[in-house]
Amino acid sequence: MSRESLILRTFELAERAAAAGDVPVGALVVRDGRIVAEGWNTREAAADPTGHAEINALRGAGLALGGWNLEGADLYVSLEPCTMCAGAIVAARIRRLVFGAWDPKAGAAGSLRDVVRDSRLNHQVEVVGGVLEDRAAAQLRAFFGR
Repeated sequence: MSRESLILRTFELAERAAAAGDVPVGALVVRDGRIVAEGWNTREAAADPTGHAEINALRGAGLALGGWNLEGADLYVSLEPCTMCAGAIVAARIRRLVFGAWDPKAGAAGSLRDVVRDSRLNHQVEVVGGVLEDRAAAQLRAFFGR
């Protein structure tokens, strides 16, 4: 599957979040060319402050693959991850992070901060940002009514 097709899938997952009143963010974990887990924002639906799409996808991948270490896996997200999610991405040993829209207000993969590539940490992640960025940003604008 191409980067673009995987990012398009994150947009579909983001719509699930929006339908439940959550900010539309979707994520998926790919390893060895197959999707092993998907997630979307569930903070509102689950009353869970950690219910971000990335966290949900990483948890699902850990269960599907039988461990927390996701070395060799890639994470696709519709929006640049926040600091909490960036920390989880590093902790999970994700190989590559691919996302749609940059988030200059809270992004921690190169916008506001760069947690995932911080050389002081025990793992760094390859980052590919801005994939189908206009479409990703439009989805968020539509949700927020701008």
